[in-house]
Amino acid sequence: MPKDGRIRSTSVVFPLLLIGVGTLLLLWRWYPYFDPWPVLWKYWPLLLILIGLGMFWDRTQRIHDPEGAPVVPIGSTIGTLLFLFIIGYLLYHNRAFERRDWMNDSVTASSSHGHSTQAVDLKGAKAARVVVHMPSGLLSIDGGAGQLMNADFYQGSGWYAPSVDYHVENSFGTLVIEQHSRSEFVGHSDNTWKLRLSNEVPIELEIDLGAGQSELNLSKIDLTRLQLNVGAGKADVDLTGERSKDLQAQIHGGVGEAIVRLPRKIGVVATAHGGLGSIDVHGLKEEGGQYVNAAYGKSPNTLHLNVEGGIGHISLEEE
Repeated sequence: MPKDGRIRSTSVVFPLLLIGVGTLLLLWRWYPYFDPWPVLWKYWPLLLILIGLGMFWDRTQRIHDPEGAPVVPIGSTIGTLLFLFIIGYLLYHNRAFERRDWMNDSVTASSSHGHSTQAVDLKGAKAARVVVHMPSGLLSIDGGAGQLMNADFYQGSGWYAPSVDYHVENSFGTLVIEQHSRSEFVGHSDNTWKLRLSNEVPIELEIDLGAGQSELNLSKIDLTRLQLNVGAGKADVDLTGERSKDLQAQIHGGVGEAIVRLPRKIGVVATAHGGLGSIDVHGLKEEGGQYVNAAYGKSPNTLHLNVEGGIGHISLEEE
């Protein structure tokens, strides 16, 4: 206690936010279709506004009555509780608990705003590097393209059409896809990319997805390297299928869930760090801090996987 005998005020904002985050994670584990990330990504600035207003009110009260300041700052506490209530209300009314076909729903909603297609020819490239920078949205990648890439882009009024740049140097192609938003805050359902890549040439794939969901079926693509960064949301990555060479894969997730499907006949050695989240492993065994499958050390090629998650869930599943 201070020398003047007064009890200093103690903020409960952080404990309340911890309770809120913990509740979201529990709901996420209990309800398999619970998807809070679009609402959080769109409305999180409300937290700063409401807490700021509460702190301003607390400061005003302390100036007018320094001796009567409460132990717990009332304004910032009310602001935090109000934010949690608003988020809960928005989650309920945005059908966050309902199962939805997010890719088809988003295409239907976005097609009225903007739709474009893009085809990229190999132009003599014997191998390629594909870089995808998507600020927010729904991303689908599959194989089977007749060219290096065939793409469908659907975007709402809050997004500019994605830019596609491709060049070839020494028989190696580099494809970069990126996008800018027209406004600072847009929902992920306004933006959908459906990409198909070639199965005929080795590909290095780099993906940066700020927030949203990604469904990556990479089983048939001749993938040699994968770098996936997801800020917030869910990533479903299929790395099954035959491999003609080793594959180096790194997956980094901030807040959300990463489901990685792994081959049975190809050797797999994986490291996974969940941060504040959890890790589930199916079909692999732990050896010296790593997870390996039965084919590891026996098959001619190996999948080397490193998965890191901040707050969320990581699942490694053998086919």
